[in-house]
Amino acid sequence: MTTELCETAACFDAAPARRYRGKNKGKRWTRSADIDVAVIRLPLDVHDPGARHRTEGLFWAMWSVKRALQRDARDAVDAYWAGDVRRERDAKVWRLQLGLSREGMERRAYRHMENSRHLAHHVTKALVMHQADEVFETSVSRHLLPDSSGRRHGRPRAGRWWDYTRIPGRARSHTISRKWETFRLHGTLAGHLDTYRNRNLDHTVTTPEQAAALPAGTGVLEQPRHLPAPMRPTGRIQTGEVTAKDTTKTRAATWWDHTGPLVVVFTGGAGSRRGDLVLPVRLPSGSGRWPRLVHFLTNPDTWHKIDLVRRRDTSAPGGWAYEAHLMVLTGGYASPATKARRAAAAALERVGGIDGNVSNLSIVSFPHTFDPADGDVETTRIEPSDAELAALAKARRKDRGRRRALDRSRRASNPGQYRPSKRQQARAERRQAAGLLARIVETPGGARAAVTGLVVLAH
Repeated sequence: MTTELCETAACFDAAPARRYRGKNKGKRWTRSADIDVAVIRLPLDVHDPGARHRTEGLFWAMWSVKRALQRDARDAVDAYWAGDVRRERDAKVWRLQLGLSREGMERRAYRHMENSRHLAHHVTKALVMHQADEVFETSVSRHLLPDSSGRRHGRPRAGRWWDYTRIPGRARSHTISRKWETFRLHGTLAGHLDTYRNRNLDHTVTTPEQAAALPAGTGVLEQPRHLPAPMRPTGRIQTGEVTAKDTTKTRAATWWDHTGPLVVVFTGGAGSRRGDLVLPVRLPSGSGRWPRLVHFLTNPDTWHKIDLVRRRDTSAPGGWAYEAHLMVLTGGYASPATKARRAAAAALERVGGIDGNVSNLSIVSFPHTFDPADGDVETTRIEPSDAELAALAKARRKDRGRRRALDRSRRASNPGQYRPSKRQQARAERRQAAGLLARIVETPGGARAAVTGLVVLAH
């Protein structure tokens, strides 16, 4: 065992020097079995250079925390399997001494944050704690504890920067009002409609429910290309209580009093002095998507947790598009037509199966009793029509043309990074043999120029 792991094991053996908060003495909130969970994606606007820089720094800091935890977990797992005697004596105690538990991973994450000089400017302990919980569940627990079939996952290893796409957030408290320690969603759907109302929208449409009832294709919102970040509410808010001197009590306004457009707010790191990170939310503008928005966003009490997610997008500033994945304590959305179709299919009392092929779809159904006397086996084959095939062929031609145009532009802009094609090389050799001047090839058609080891040269 290495010196660092020995020190870690001794740290967990001895009593902690600092005191931590004990177990919650109140009644713990738990989600009942009849409450469903669904997730809606909310695109975020990060065109502002300052907000984009802070968001990129947040992802970089959280990825460094996750990488450090994965390396710690890998070393601790190696020490766990190397300690044969300790493992055979009491495996659970040996895991706890090495810190291979949820609490042990959280303590490691806290030490990384406290020993670093820059992490406190970007992240909070709540984010670090949930990142440690994710590493324990996805790497440590699945490796040490086999599943029902006796299989284990492989040894924990550090991931790559390009694969880190999600920062797990902390769920809000449903027992204490206005407590949401990481990413918070503020604003209302009605406030978003009032702020970015389409100029051609009927003046009688004033609520999100009315906008959801409009025909498909009707424009509801008119959001600018760059959404401005709303300002934090200021002033004093009346609490509805009266003091002993019969005066109305007031309090300072916070983000919880914001009733304008939807916005995701992060308070920033514990040591940050740059204030809140405010990321505006961009909603679909057409009326066809508003029934789904009304289903998820009209009741703020059902908003449970937000994860900050990024995905590769070459057209977005910085090469990444950012989204807030909001977990809502409600079932998924289904349109009235979908509900009617499902009800009609359930009334048939048949069991079906679908086989997806390259160019067609085969469907087979039979009675749910599996008795031939109750009905015959029915099959259906769905194939694309001639119009759909023609549209696919046209789309392929356009896509192939765009790729060829991009390749020509890239070769013309960087002729030194490509070799001439066989035809261009043969022509150059013929001209050289005939004593003619060499012709400049503006657009070489050969392969990329590479050095020894087939490493492609950068532009």
